[in-house]
Amino acid sequence: MSRDADVIVLAPYSDEVMEPLTRQDPERSWRGRFEPVQGQDGGFGYGWALEFDKAYGRSGLLADLEALSWPNPLRVQVLIRDQDDDCFGLWMFHDGKLVEVALPRTERFHEPAPPTDEFVPSPGILLRTDTHRRLPKQTPPELRDPRPAW
Repeated sequence: MSRDADVIVLAPYSDEVMEPLTRQDPERSWRGRFEPVQGQDGGFGYGWALEFDKAYGRSGLLADLEALSWPNPLRVQVLIRDQDDDCFGLWMFHDGKLVEVALPRTERFHEPAPPTDEFVPSPGILLRTDTHRRLPKQTPPELRDPRPAW
C-alpha cells in the first residue's frame, strides 16, 4: 500500500535528544530515520525531517517522540502531512502527550474503523474547510479506529 507522508520535528537545542532517531533501528515500530534540516548559513536549524513511502511501519512514531527527554517539551512542534492532506497538521505537547492542535479553517475527517486489525490505522485526512468544495461526511468518534496511526 502506497501512502506517502512527511514528518518534520522542530525543537531548539535538541540535537542530542534526536540523535538516536537519526539512525535506523529495526527494534522500532516505525521505519526510517530522521535527517537534520540544514539552515541557510550551513548550520542545522533545529529541525529534522522524515519521509514515509508506505502506510505500514509508521505507528508508534508519536509515542517514541513523547518518550524522549526534551530539554524544553513546550517548544517541540511536530508537523505531519499525509499524501491526501491539504496542509501539514501540527502536534504539540499538552500534559506530556503529543496532541494534534486544531488549525483555523481545517478539519480532520475520519473514515469508519476497518472491520479487522489487519488494516493499518488511518490518521484521517486533514482538509481545508475554506475552499468552497464539498467536504466528506464526518465519522462519529465512536465509529473511528481507536488505534494510533502515528
